[in-house]
Amino acid sequence: MLNQIKAGGKLTCIVNPNSPGFSVPDSKGVFQGFNVDFCRMTAAAIFGDASKVELRGVGFSDSLKTLIAGGAHMASRSITRTGTRDTESGISFIATTFYDGQGFMVPKKLNVTKASQLAGATVCAEDGTTTMQSLADYFGRLKVRYKVQNIADKTARLQAFFSGKCDVLSSDFSALASDRLLAPNPDDFVILSDVISNEPLTLVSRPDKELETTIFWALQVMLLAEEYGINAGNIDRTVANLAAASPEVRRIFAKDQAGAEMARKLGISPDWAFAIIKSVGNYGDVFERNLGKGSPLNMNRANSPNRLVRDGGLLYAHPIR
Repeated sequence: MLNQIKAGGKLTCIVNPNSPGFSVPDSKGVFQGFNVDFCRMTAAAIFGDASKVELRGVGFSDSLKTLIAGGAHMASRSITRTGTRDTESGISFIATTFYDGQGFMVPKKLNVTKASQLAGATVCAEDGTTTMQSLADYFGRLKVRYKVQNIADKTARLQAFFSGKCDVLSSDFSALASDRLLAPNPDDFVILSDVISNEPLTLVSRPDKELETTIFWALQVMLLAEEYGINAGNIDRTVANLAAASPEVRRIFAKDQAGAEMARKLGISPDWAFAIIKSVGNYGDVFERNLGKGSPLNMNRANSPNRLVRDGGLLYAHPIR
């Protein structure tokens, strides 16, 4: 399939149609966001050009179906890797880009401070996701009753919640933070601190060894670059002075080292690692630009598992050598 992608001249990647911070169209209708950047990362690795990607906004319930049917090459849209999904023959889960968990958003006027106070609540959620089972597990442990408004369409689901037809909206924390920005007045809503599930949000592709390998190691380049302090602003200086760089950095970017050997074997751009960092940045750049404290989502990465292992997080970079 990687050869087909190269022959076609572009990578087709599924993203969420409207998720501020993660994937949302800008004023020109071009998708921007955290998840979008991993589509661009993959295009940069394959072609040496991050712009050679077709971004398709597809609702969650149709995302995996579209991949299996061959309607896209990969998806970067907050899909949780689960055991049953991983056994589907038409898709491959590759690498986790965001460690998340399911939570709850409520109107401030309810004066609810913890999830255990939600007995009897009506919860807006989406069928076909991990949300429903996590709700059943959580409220089952509490032995309390609750109701679900199963609304597949995101716009309709948010309208129901914001208008008061549901007491609670339940989804991944990242999705709740994004959805809150779509409220008429975001300050009217609060996200509770309770975490009721583990949600490893993972890049997914159609099964293809070369494509899967390219995506996986492209992400490792972004993680390693952050670890070694390399970003879009200094990558030119770094590659211009590789003789003075550490052996680890030379192995990634030098034309006679492991990174170049990987490119030759995969048949991808010989400057794949350079192109990823130059056009997309390292993982920390992508996080802060789209989700961090300077963004509308205002996420504090220091309190997140989405940090490098050395900083107390779960992001573990595999070595290129």
